[in-house]
Amino acid sequence: MSQRMPILCNKKPCYDILFTQSFGELWPSLAELGCQDRRICIVTDSKVDELYGAQVLECLEGKCLKAVKYVFPQGEENKNLDTVRSIYSFLIQEGLDRKDLLVALGGGVVGDTAGYVAATYLRGVDYIQVPTTLLSQTDSSIGGKTGVDFDGYKNMVGAFKMPRLVYVNLSVLQTLDDRQFFSGFAEVMKHGLIRDEILYQWLIDKMYEICERDLDVLQEMLMRSCAVKKSIVEKDPTEQGDRALLNFGHTIGHAIEKYKNFQLSHGECVALGAVAAAYISWKRDLLSMEEYYEVRDMFVPFNLPISVEDIDPDEILRLTKADKKMEAGRVKFILLKKIGKAVIDRTVTDEEILAAIREIYFSDEDAHA
Repeated sequence: MSQRMPILCNKKPCYDILFTQSFGELWPSLAELGCQDRRICIVTDSKVDELYGAQVLECLEGKCLKAVKYVFPQGEENKNLDTVRSIYSFLIQEGLDRKDLLVALGGGVVGDTAGYVAATYLRGVDYIQVPTTLLSQTDSSIGGKTGVDFDGYKNMVGAFKMPRLVYVNLSVLQTLDDRQFFSGFAEVMKHGLIRDEILYQWLIDKMYEICERDLDVLQEMLMRSCAVKKSIVEKDPTEQGDRALLNFGHTIGHAIEKYKNFQLSHGECVALGAVAAAYISWKRDLLSMEEYYEVRDMFVPFNLPISVEDIDPDEILRLTKADKKMEAGRVKFILLKKIGKAVIDRTVTDEEILAAIREIYFSDEDAHA
């Protein structure tokens, strides 16, 4: 059964997240937005296009003024200004104007890129998110953050642009490979750790059903996870305060992601960063030793790493200093005061960060110990 979750902007209704298990409600939802007389461009990547491009285009053809599709090559390496430029050119050629609509069909790379195009093409056009990965369904499609990478630095160029709708079709999760699926789970776990201890415990209790991808359980999981993000972004839509809590695990995680040249998935790096942040929290006596090891070990049943090989801790530290979350030369770090309650801290030292990186570093010496 489909369910709607309204998102507020400045305390007024802004857009809905629609949770469903097919594409059957996509056009009726767009019709509610008055899209009958609009041109619509689907923006997607080559892999998602093979799976769902024709199906989604068929949902739109003959119902709106014009439906077209732009496909760019799959992969984080294509989340850049060159791809943005090529989409601009296509939209101009197809005659899309400010009254028209983009459909971001894909994972976080597609959603972030198409969202940035929507924010900047003709100074802003409407768009909707149709996320097709667990990572994008629980996190990147919600809250209006858009952007692309620049010279290898994550999301360095971007804008805030709220979608008109987030259409979550849970059935697409069945086509994800295990690595992609569990990569997204890192963000679900993050939401429990930073704001909702009950969700965190529920995830552990429902471990089997989640791993088996029971759609009804996944729908409840996403509703609960998205409720955490909703509660944060509604109060702080442009990250002036508590929205930064959503960056738990991301400071060191992004540094590892760049160091590894994106060979590890975003969720895998978030899991590693979360373990490192929990370690600092323990060493500062915010978490007990038992809580730290529980947080660390709970990533393992969901196929997420808690250690990483072949890194240079000093270089990872340097990369954290290049993160866009720096403020006045200091890292804005997210720590856990307890499971279910995160805090923003601007006093974490280089020594503490290095110690945390070494905690998750699996070296040759460890292998032969």
